Amino acid sequence: MRNLTPASITQAFADYARNAPSPRARTLLTSLAGHLHSFVRENKVTQEEWNAAIDALTRATRFTDDKRNEYILFSDLLGVSSLVDMVNAAGSGTPSSVLGPFHIEGAPELPNGGDLWRGQVGEPLVVSGRVVDENGTPATGTVLALWQNAGNGLYAQQDSEQAATNYHARLTVADDGSFAFSTVRPVSYKVPDDGPAGDMLRILGRDAWRPAHLHMIVKAPGRPPLITEFFPEDDEHLDGDAVFGVRSGLVLPFTRLTDRAALPAHLAARDTLPMPVWSARLDLKLAPL
Repeated sequence: MRNLTPASITQAFADYARNAPSPRARTLLTSLAGHLHSFVRENKVTQEEWNAAIDALTRATRFTDDKRNEYILFSDLLGVSSLVDMVNAAGSGTPSSVLGPFHIEGAPELPNGGDLWRGQVGEPLVVSGRVVDENGTPATGTVLALWQNAGNGLYAQQDSEQAATNYHARLTVADDGSFAFSTVRPVSYKVPDDGPAGDMLRILGRDAWRPAHLHMIVKAPGRPPLITEFFPEDDEHLDGDAVFGVRSGLVLPFTRLTDRAALPAHLAARDTLPMPVWSARLDLKLAPL
């Protein structure tokens, strides 16, 4: 197409894609190009500014490996990961949230009542709860994928001193939908900010803090997975989460238990945990199919 103008280039892109084999791919990519074209027109983006953006993406490649993905970090920090979650979220049940970059497929199995803390650095936390469907019926056969950071604020993938699957596990709930485990109380931390995504934060005058949280994927038979995370209500970073993952329905009280008899009876570390111990109750409700 000849004699293109700033006003006509978006339609020209759509015309070039008229033979795309996938209608959905054509819709997504022509929409993306259209928004990018509008961005350039509205802001009169200079060559230097666009080259700086391309350079940031090029540098992101050098920061991406099997332990860290700078592109996911950009998506998280721009709020795109959270927005994708929100526009696809169920309208009822326990809210979903962002996956984050540290989930491990095939993590070790943890018996119901098992211990992830094992006396490591940090304050022990006892988590208990129940998973039910939309009718309040126990979600028998549900498997919980669990992961979090250690007491030093680092995930296993970030810390060579930790075992590769430290604080990662899969737990099958009991027939009545109940579950319990002991772990470390998670701590707030900064997302990696030594790469181009961190440069973006500094340009915007933003910080890199995430509030403390417990990650979970709820896999109930016959239902799509629920990806979510839970936050202690006393964390100072709840209203400034760098990746926009906090939902009001996921903020919970973390309380202190002083009576050992109040701990779940089947908790493996029930008799050895140092008291008092932190406690959190996570009752999950699945959305209707």
